[in-house]
Amino acid sequence: MKKLFLLIVLGVLSLTANAQTRFGYFSFDNVLKSMPDYVMAQRSIDNLRQKYDAEMKRAEDEFNSKYEEFLDVQKDLVPAILRKRQAELQEMMQKNINFKNESQRLLKQAETDAFAPVKNKLYNALTKVGQAQGYAFILNTDGDACPYVNPEMGEDATELIKEALN
Repeated sequence: MKKLFLLIVLGVLSLTANAQTRFGYFSFDNVLKSMPDYVMAQRSIDNLRQKYDAEMKRAEDEFNSKYEEFLDVQKDLVPAILRKRQAELQEMMQKNINFKNESQRLLKQAETDAFAPVKNKLYNALTKVGQAQGYAFILNTDGDACPYVNPEMGEDATELIKEALN
């Protein structure tokens, strides 16, 4: 998809080279991570991740303790009690696995929710800069999507975008 977009952009550039099409380019990640809102959202996500990790650690320690206790007494247990304790351990392990999966899903959703307004703010700044500078488009240079940009045909819009965010 990125290659197709790049080919389309290059085709438009070649067709309009005589018309002096102006475009900007920047690193989305670089600008995004420089935003104070991003830092606050990341801090919030990190705090949430620490809480989930602490709960996972607590559950893991509880399971390990019960498992060690089970290993110590298993030889003395009658078959019915042995099966009951094994079932309890299996249930506990399954609950821990389910919690881990759910916490990962919730963290991913929290990240999406926390970064959505930050990204929207960046997209608004891109629109503002693009219109103010008369750019036909602004390229994101991240992910090797645009490994070369001729500085005579486009300009680095990073600082303009950062200014528009303030």
